[in-house]
Amino acid sequence: MSLNSDLMTRRLAAIPRGVANGTSVFSARALNAEVWDIEGRRYIDFAGGIAVLNTGHCHPHILAAVEKQLHAFHHTCFQVLPYEPYVALAERLNAIAPFKGAAKTIFFNTGAEAVENAVKVARAATGRSGVIAFSGAFHGRTIMTSALTGKVMPYKKQFGLMPGEIWHVPFPVEHYGVTVTDSLKALDTLFRVDIDPSRIAAIIIEPVQGEGGFHVAPPELLVALRKLCDAHGIKLIADEVQTGFARTGKMFAIEHSGVEPDLVTVAKSLSGGFPLSGLIGRADIMDAVDPGGLGSTFGGSPLSCAAALAVLDVIENEQLLMRATQLGEKMRARFAGWPEARNIRGLGAMMAFDVADGEMAKRITGRALELGLIQLSCGVYGETLRFLMPLTISDSVFDEGMDLLAQALQA
Repeated sequence: MSLNSDLMTRRLAAIPRGVANGTSVFSARALNAEVWDIEGRRYIDFAGGIAVLNTGHCHPHILAAVEKQLHAFHHTCFQVLPYEPYVALAERLNAIAPFKGAAKTIFFNTGAEAVENAVKVARAATGRSGVIAFSGAFHGRTIMTSALTGKVMPYKKQFGLMPGEIWHVPFPVEHYGVTVTDSLKALDTLFRVDIDPSRIAAIIIEPVQGEGGFHVAPPELLVALRKLCDAHGIKLIADEVQTGFARTGKMFAIEHSGVEPDLVTVAKSLSGGFPLSGLIGRADIMDAVDPGGLGSTFGGSPLSCAAALAVLDVIENEQLLMRATQLGEKMRARFAGWPEARNIRGLGAMMAFDVADGEMAKRITGRALELGLIQLSCGVYGETLRFLMPLTISDSVFDEGMDLLAQALQA
């Protein structure tokens, strides 16, 4: 039997340290919200592959769909020989897009690619190049998406000059002392001091910040951004890479606000763990790019598209929108009884709370792992515990995981 320590030694010798590991546990198999490591130890998964497994590990409906596609063909490149699963998935996403009117969708491989292409489409549609993002945002690790990301360490420090005409304004977080009024004043100052709004192609925002700490974008901010974009011909991009596909109790988190974006980036739980991302947008905006200006050799893999179509079935058939709301309510009730839990927040099952500081958060997640719980932290200062368990988790496993976290907090 292989040991975690032996495999970590091999990993350190073979793989650069730039890709970090949150744990020293190597997975061997998984089912729904449970994982077993190579030493046979069982863990409850409250991480979900960082919001990828809303439908759980190894859902039988998803595996069956992928297996069926695998026996037909597994790659042709959509730009060379197109195929129905790509078209069918685009049709289904267009039908549920969080805005009125005709929509079109294109597929890629990663969330960062989706964001990169959202910027490309917005620039093509407007003839402008400026993009505004928010402090604390996470949009990816490519050079462009690192520039959009609102955090220096570890995403920008060593990588030199970032792309130009990227601007940041403060994201409103009440317990950091930043209000919606502060954010809007910063935007107004930006337009008066640094760049005219006629040069801005897009404003990009996460309806709930992910890596930045699970801070919910106040509806009044999103309403104000929509009005500002309409007034100046700017495209509003909702980055739903982490928030999409039932996590917040809606298919897309921005639906909680009633605000309609122009472009929506998706990935993570779209395909239940198979590599796939997408950009959904208003049809006239999406068609602004000339043929050949968008694409990807592996983008919209037939296996991933088959998986995503099955994911949409599971969300509907197992009523995961309702389940997310129920899990969120259960989490709030438990958190309220824990004196260590500060600033409880979230939408649906995308929940978080803060502890005293980042060091305490590390100790808690480390102790949780020892007890058999995979728990993630995040936040600008690393002080936030975030919850991304599969929405398909059973009540008994959920309760067991919460009990283990309570033990870790007490320790």
